[in-house]
Amino acid sequence: MLRLIGNLVRPYRRSLGVVLAAMVLETLMGLAAPWPLKVVLDNVVGGRRLPQWMSGFFGAAWGGAGKQQIALFAGIGALAIAAIGAVASYIDSYISETVSQNVAHDLRMRTYHHLQRLSLSYYDKHRAGASLSTLTSDIDTIQNFASSGTLGILIDILAVFGMFVLMFWLNWQFALLAAAVAPLLLWLVSRHKKTLKSATRAVRSNESEMVAVEMHGLESQRVVEAFGAQELEEARLNRVSQATVQSALRARKIKALLSPAMSIAVAASTGFILWRGAGSVVAGAMTAGGLTVFLSYMARFFKPVQDLAKMTNAVAQVAVAVERVQTILATDDVIPERPNARPANFPRGEIALENVGFQYIDGARVLADVSLRIQPGQFVGIVGPTGSGKSTIASLIPRFYDPSQGAITIDGVDIREFQLQGLRQHFGFVLQDTMLFRGTVAENIAYGRPSALEREIVEAAQLANAHEFIRQMPEGYQTMVGDRGMTLSGGQRQRIGIARALIRNSPALILDEPTAALDSEAEERVMEGLMRLMQGRTVIMIAHHLSTLETADQIFVLKNGVIAEQGTHQRLLLLDGVYAGLHKAQTTRAVQAAG
Repeated sequence: MLRLIGNLVRPYRRSLGVVLAAMVLETLMGLAAPWPLKVVLDNVVGGRRLPQWMSGFFGAAWGGAGKQQIALFAGIGALAIAAIGAVASYIDSYISETVSQNVAHDLRMRTYHHLQRLSLSYYDKHRAGASLSTLTSDIDTIQNFASSGTLGILIDILAVFGMFVLMFWLNWQFALLAAAVAPLLLWLVSRHKKTLKSATRAVRSNESEMVAVEMHGLESQRVVEAFGAQELEEARLNRVSQATVQSALRARKIKALLSPAMSIAVAASTGFILWRGAGSVVAGAMTAGGLTVFLSYMARFFKPVQDLAKMTNAVAQVAVAVERVQTILATDDVIPERPNARPANFPRGEIALENVGFQYIDGARVLADVSLRIQPGQFVGIVGPTGSGKSTIASLIPRFYDPSQGAITIDGVDIREFQLQGLRQHFGFVLQDTMLFRGTVAENIAYGRPSALEREIVEAAQLANAHEFIRQMPEGYQTMVGDRGMTLSGGQRQRIGIARALIRNSPALILDEPTAALDSEAEERVMEGLMRLMQGRTVIMIAHHLSTLETADQIFVLKNGVIAEQGTHQRLLLLDGVYAGLHKAQTTRAVQAAG
């Protein structure tokens, strides 16, 4: 934990030095604060003589050491101490917040950067809501502790030491009595440390699960309303929310026991010293001002001790938060890029799968010994029943996953030899359900190439058959698109997806069932855009509607993870095998729907 926090605050050493100096000055002013009152009580009210050095100072500066001069000096001293302490407090507060905000930003970007580079297999195993909770709540917890928390512990230790020295100077017997209570307070805290950390971990785990449930429910609101499942989703949230409440109450119960116990111990010690101190004042062994200053220091002495004890709760929370962040940062479920990876320059662009096998995390085999070759500029179709591995091939070629066996090559070179970013830039993608991001239509089209000019965005939309409907929108290309593009129809989203792929201008395309969810009219308009997009490019189309593959140069038919057939549309029909069966079933459904 300390190593991560140390690495985070290291770039801000100078700022933390200023904060530390301000905290020390603030602490010194806190130590000096009771002394003007002691001077008034002893030397003005009590009539005691001033020390020799102070009498000389008053004689030189004030022309005498009368009671009025002493009282005025004490008042000015109290004001000066408060003013210096206030300035130090402002510097400490502002710069601490500056550091903590920057630390949170750095850690958030570092964690998000790592999440962005994890393979899709990580997201197959983990809920997005848990990662979102770490990026927000856990990093906020670390932020609050990283700057002020760590320095606060140091300052509390220095304050305790400084006050103990002054208390010892005022009355060593009372000072030792006060100091004897501190180990008791720290023992009370250490006794519950493990239990508190365990309870805090349960709270954070339940909170993260609650965020995941809320996120899933809100993202799926259309489906929820369509099936009238509002009560089911509310019941799901109620279960996890109740679990969060119970775990939070268990943690609070532990914390709530500590504070009263510490308060009673402090009150008992203070009451004893008040009793004995009053006797010392009556006996003349101690002045009233001395007892007042001692009691003031004693109250201040126990505050940092109590703060250090209560800090256990903060330390437990930050330890759990750091643990969750480090779990993400330590995850090596990434697509590795070799240190000497070569630039992704492909003179020809011939793609080949050589004896490729693949299985997901559950161990079920998806592909087995698949070999195929795609020539530059070819239009290739991949078809097969649901679960046959079509989309898996589309994910393996740009290295969203790596094969479990065999190799994928471009121009005869294993794709693992190439720089990952360059390899993926070689491909444009149009998926079954185009994901649109919150932003304008123009920003969504330019997502494929953020530097694209407005003219290029419009040209891409025209080629994708999207320009007409975009122009009719309230603000045209500057119209805001809602989350996931749900304000647009499926066909409109797909045409924006095609425009995005066009503006990327990649030499190869992967089309993963781009028309599967569309009606015949929307499919026709989308296919017009796709045909323009496909011109002069290598195209790999995973198709559900076999009519879209009638002009394909080669079609590979998958069944149970292996290539069962391959050939052109006409040749595969003549084989009267798997492809012909799929085609016949689709034709029959189309005739029945028309009838």
